[in-house]
Amino acid sequence: MTYYLYHIPGKKVGVTRDLEKRVIKQQGYDDHEFEVLLESDDIEFVSNMEIAYQLKHGYRVDEIPYNKLKFNKEENDMNINITEQTTTFPCPVNKLKGRLMDNIGMAWDTDHGNCIITNESIKWIMKNVVTSKYNNERCYVYNKAFARWFDNNSVYPSNGTLTGGLAPTGMKEHAYSEPEFAKRKCNKGECLNPTHFDLIRTWANERGLYDGGDPKTQALKLVEEVGETCRAILKEDAHEMIDGIGDCVVVLTNLAELIGTPIEECIDQAYNEIKNRKGKMVNGTYKKD
Repeated sequence: MTYYLYHIPGKKVGVTRDLEKRVIKQQGYDDHEFEVLLESDDIEFVSNMEIAYQLKHGYRVDEIPYNKLKFNKEENDMNINITEQTTTFPCPVNKLKGRLMDNIGMAWDTDHGNCIITNESIKWIMKNVVTSKYNNERCYVYNKAFARWFDNNSVYPSNGTLTGGLAPTGMKEHAYSEPEFAKRKCNKGECLNPTHFDLIRTWANERGLYDGGDPKTQALKLVEEVGETCRAILKEDAHEMIDGIGDCVVVLTNLAELIGTPIEECIDQAYNEIKNRKGKMVNGTYKKD
């Protein structure tokens, strides 16, 4: 695959795999308005040269090298549309936050600099997003304003744990005790032998569940999952039974975290209460003495 390092004099230095689509169609420049500085199939080399030329010409240097952009690795599940002026998201505003949370870490290049989705930048997007006047199912932000926000703000809270190997993400204080996840800092790359509970907590923390979640909503979610599990049992659907039980464990793990007590401690407490309990089976149910 060939990567092109291009220069729009007085504007920017950038990298693309498709000059026709990126520079001519999306950004609106004619052939004579830009120059190709070099081309290579070595993405790391091109990425380093992009930064070098940005420094040489005094342009804003991208915080994230081209080879680190998830958007350019075709890992972008949102199929965003980037023009010189705006970044458009393919969903209505009321569904945007969830889509953004599912794509934390995704980054893309604009004429004004790189942008990346983090818990902090999502807050800016949701405050400044505009519904498209042509299609209510799409919304957008202005690239220049978004890029300037990155210039003047930290995209990651300074007192958090590592998230997905990208950068710190903070955790909101609740009316309950501080989530144990914040104290353990047991995240990918930090736990030598992560348990399934650790993986669930990492997944939830990366999506902001502990930052914006609430025990009451998780309790309602648990009722929903239990109902689905019961329905699967009545239908004798083994696959759905397994899925339902697993979903209940996930929700319980997050519920325990939100009240400040890891699920392992909840299980230990419950087991200590039942381990010496005596009783007998009555009509398919265990009755304690």
